[in-house]
Amino acid sequence: MATSPLFWILALALVAGALAILVVPLLRRATATDAPADESAATAVFRDHRRQIDGDYEARTISAQERDAALAELTQRFGKELAGAKPGVMGTGERSRWVAAIVLVACIPVIAGALYLSLGNPAAITAASTAAPRDHSTDDAQITAMVDQLAKRLQGNPEDGEGWALLGRSYRALGRYDAAVLAYSEAAKRLAPDASLYADWAESVAQAQGRSLQGEPTDLLEKAIKLQPDNMKALALLGSAAMERGDRATAVAMWTRLRAQIPPDSPQLPQLDAALAAAGAPQPAAPKVASAPKATTGKTVEGRVEIDPKLAKSIGPGDTVFIFARDPDGPRMPLAAMKLVAADLPREFVLSDEMAMNPSATISKAGKVVVEVRVSKTGDVKPQAGDLAGASAPVAPGTRNLRVTVDRVL
Repeated sequence: MATSPLFWILALALVAGALAILVVPLLRRATATDAPADESAATAVFRDHRRQIDGDYEARTISAQERDAALAELTQRFGKELAGAKPGVMGTGERSRWVAAIVLVACIPVIAGALYLSLGNPAAITAASTAAPRDHSTDDAQITAMVDQLAKRLQGNPEDGEGWALLGRSYRALGRYDAAVLAYSEAAKRLAPDASLYADWAESVAQAQGRSLQGEPTDLLEKAIKLQPDNMKALALLGSAAMERGDRATAVAMWTRLRAQIPPDSPQLPQLDAALAAAGAPQPAAPKVASAPKATTGKTVEGRVEIDPKLAKSIGPGDTVFIFARDPDGPRMPLAAMKLVAADLPREFVLSDEMAMNPSATISKAGKVVVEVRVSKTGDVKPQAGDLAGASAPVAPGTRNLRVTVDRVL
């Protein structure tokens, strides 16, 4: 694996600089009268010793560290002998300087390289140079490989419900929505009913079918909201599903319930208010005060909606039915509302504080309420001529078994 060229250039420059510092002063007074015979003899002695050390290393009688130590000791001893040599033993001083220079040039690069390879960490240079330009495609490939490995593991252990849920989330993050739908369905078979799982599953189905929330996604979201009425993701998606099919009243109801759970300083709040305004909310929802507990007694109004037989033929099975409670002495804005289709009638109903369009205006806070029913051909939340309607007498919150009959035409 190649290391950085810049590193080797700097390393060679440092070695060359060290040699220049040592060798140039040594040869500064050298003359052309140096004795080549003595120089050759001294060099031969050094080379013999070096060959012997290298031979021992190749024969594996000494280790790399022992070889490097022996070379270092040889160079040191040779230098001392040259420094203290008398004329006639090693020749003239000029010859000694030449021999010392040759020894330094031959040994220093070899010893430096050997010590670095044995004591240093060349792999660190390679790792640093290869890590600098990070390859995100490699990271994506690794993530995909991990997800595929999880899928393979689940084939051998298919009863791991949490594993299937994790696989579903992983596939959805990778944009493999069809695979995510299958994984969530496997998780649902093996885990207890869970609102968050149903909400994630519904979102994956919607993404797999072109981001439409109609059909199976809505069914899954309704399961989620029954398990956990305040599940924020389910409320948000149910509101979007309602807007997608033109049901503004349900969208407002879902998003208003969602808004009651969002902190006043949340960056999501302006977006949600804009969505509520686009859905035709009667007025902006009041900010939720975190320090004040929710004032509610949990009272509801329960009853049954029926159709006057005289008007039965005027109602189609696909007509939209709005059921809502309001304060007869207060504003027209409903205290709670629900929506269904005429094919469901007659139908039992329960109107509660959780269906409030404004957290500060609920059934529990009203002295009395009127339950009204309206059947719309157009599905418009605003009353239109030709709509069918019915209303109860004023009743107290907590009333049950209330009967409301659709008996007139607007």
